[in-house]
Amino acid sequence: MKYSTASGRQRVQIIVYPGFKGLEVVGTLSVFDYANRQLLQRGQKELYDIAIASTTVGPVQSETLLQLQATQAISASHLPETAIIVGCRNIEQAMQESPAIIDWARNAAPQIERLVALCTGSFFLAAAGLLDGHVATTHWSAAQLLKSRFPAVDVQADAIYLRNGHIWTSAGVTAGIDLALALVEEDLGREVALNIARELVVYLKRPGGQSQFSVHLEGQRSQHPSVRELQDWVLQHLHQPLSMSELASRAAMSERNFRRVFHREIGSSPMQFIETARLEAARRLLEEGPLPLKSVAGRVGFSSEQSLRKLFVKRLGVAPHEYRERFASARRET
Repeated sequence: MKYSTASGRQRVQIIVYPGFKGLEVVGTLSVFDYANRQLLQRGQKELYDIAIASTTVGPVQSETLLQLQATQAISASHLPETAIIVGCRNIEQAMQESPAIIDWARNAAPQIERLVALCTGSFFLAAAGLLDGHVATTHWSAAQLLKSRFPAVDVQADAIYLRNGHIWTSAGVTAGIDLALALVEEDLGREVALNIARELVVYLKRPGGQSQFSVHLEGQRSQHPSVRELQDWVLQHLHQPLSMSELASRAAMSERNFRRVFHREIGSSPMQFIETARLEAARRLLEEGPLPLKSVAGRVGFSSEQSLRKLFVKRLGVAPHEYRERFASARRET
């Protein structure tokens, strides 16, 4: 067990400010609360002392109807073991209205055990100079703004969450749950984190660095019934050869019309969609276990291991075995 105080407890502050994203707070808080429940069920003592904190004690209004009571004021002289700054929709306004969070982060960073920013909360850390020269992530919609405002930060717009020593950043909203599960896994082990994920009905296995984007989600954008049905069929038959003529026939269109309609609905060609779907499926297999690369290639529709390698190098800049090792290393760290 890591990061516990002399009393055996770990203090977790979730830092909010006017306009914060309520779902990020509730989801993250729930992970630590469920961790405490897991420990009690095992006859052990709770680990986490969880508190909502802000620049001052009192009610803080979220972006929605949700209002939370900050019971603690952030202070560089009374630090928790883990501090989590949540995001908001209008981060530039938030930084102007709550500059004390930037100052606090700058002063707290050298002393705190774990400093975490969810979603656009990463802007507070960037403004404090804590992300200069390091990789960091945020919600995909704010990635370009983070890059332009803080060019010294290596923004990875596609990651679920990233870690640099004791500083963590995540993508938006539900990605905070993924990061919180990683923190609990670091403290209490994989079994406890997996049980919490089951309780919350979420996936535990979304490692840091995994893509924020999913072909399953992208496919839901189409309003065309034939295209939607075809996408669902493709995702279930990635292991098969998939030709343009077969896809067009299943969509009951000519090949020319099918290409045009598919691109209009999805924003990419049918073959690009299939390539992305196969890449996503291969990433998932590599993250989940030691399946031989030849078997991975076959399961996602590649004729050879070399074809799989070419796609990984083209799209991700790393070979499949290097990708797998990256996530194995991430698991060993946590």
